[in-house]
Amino acid sequence: MASVDMSIVNVALPAIERDLGIATTMTEWVVLAYLLPLAGLALPSGRWLDSVGRRPALVFSLTGFALASVAAGLSPNLAWLIGARLIQGTFGALLFSLVPALATTAVKPQARGRAMGLITTLGPLGLISGPGLGGLIVDALGWPWIFFVNVPVSVLVMAVGLRMLPSNAPLRAPDRTWFTEALLLSAAVAALLLALSFTASEGPAWMLLALIALPLLVFWLRMPISGAIRNLFRVPGEVGPHIALTSAATAIGTVFFMIPFFMQRELGESASAVGVTVLVFPAGMALMGPVGGFLGDWWGSRKTAVLGAALFTVGLALLLPMDGSWSLTDLAWRLFLAGCGNGLFNAPNMAMAMTNAPPPLLATTGSSTSLARTMGFALGPALATLVWSLSSYQPGGMRGAMTLATVLSALSVVALVRTRVPGEQPTVAVQDQRAPDRSVT
Repeated sequence: MASVDMSIVNVALPAIERDLGIATTMTEWVVLAYLLPLAGLALPSGRWLDSVGRRPALVFSLTGFALASVAAGLSPNLAWLIGARLIQGTFGALLFSLVPALATTAVKPQARGRAMGLITTLGPLGLISGPGLGGLIVDALGWPWIFFVNVPVSVLVMAVGLRMLPSNAPLRAPDRTWFTEALLLSAAVAALLLALSFTASEGPAWMLLALIALPLLVFWLRMPISGAIRNLFRVPGEVGPHIALTSAATAIGTVFFMIPFFMQRELGESASAVGVTVLVFPAGMALMGPVGGFLGDWWGSRKTAVLGAALFTVGLALLLPMDGSWSLTDLAWRLFLAGCGNGLFNAPNMAMAMTNAPPPLLATTGSSTSLARTMGFALGPALATLVWSLSSYQPGGMRGAMTLATVLSALSVVALVRTRVPGEQPTVAVQDQRAPDRSVT
């Protein structure tokens, strides 16, 4: 649900523009208003969730997400809608951080690969299927219902959580430093994304805006509140999976931004043909996601993740010619191969990150991986637009953007190959890291 809301609104933007009477240039804020808190609040959310009970945290997150969704659907104007989307993204950040921690503690260590296979398959599938699902809802019920449908889903998940999760630590309000951390990181993320967005449309001078993010991040790193993340990245085997996840997510964001343009402008295909063709990528992910989880538990997470990342890179490399004489089949099998590789990569890569994390930092790890994925999905279209604009939006620029995606995917292979984890058994990795937990607590 939280992943779907990252992309489902895209197909509804023309209807929102018409009904609310807003300028086309302002519609992108409906999307950014959800993405900014997802990225900016990911790390603060994880730190807070590590200190409260999981059951009340789930109820709180789902309730806030559902109420914000209702407010978004009832929006009378753009300002109201943007405010509701900001709140929705805030509670979405909590859900993204909480779910991997719940999945990790719900199963035995030797089954974590399969658990992560389920989580890491459903999340990206939600993101990719959002536009198709949104189109059906908008045509049948109207754009407000892309938000209203979150209410019954939230109630269902809440009912399951109340029944299955133990009642442990209570909920408590974040402290003052939490809000300071959230403000610093949100401002840094906003500066980076806005710099990339305005550079493509207004010129390279806007890249100077990204420099604002640097002192904000340096100031945050010097604060005690960043200690949990610093300690996490000192744990052997944590940096590699995070780099790999960010690189792969950025590559996916680039591909799904460029392929529709290529199909409609160079191949002359209809929008419906684009929608059907690109679904082969998530089909490959859905097929190989559970396989990646099982293979990671049996063969080893790192080796399986490397194999999946390599297959993903090969699939993207095969897309590089972007030949205008291709048929839909020529494009579809390449996308399917890339989707299979990404599905094989996701679960074991996530299992590496969650297994190597000390138990008190599970929610923090969930938030850091959420940030890596969200930033990748957000940076992909921005970087693709920037590269494409350098060629004045000619076909050569499309190939340049796809080349960037392939290089980023290859970087994920390198990051995983260079990752050294002390042993393949999850229980060993967790026990070895219990000494630093006291300093974190």
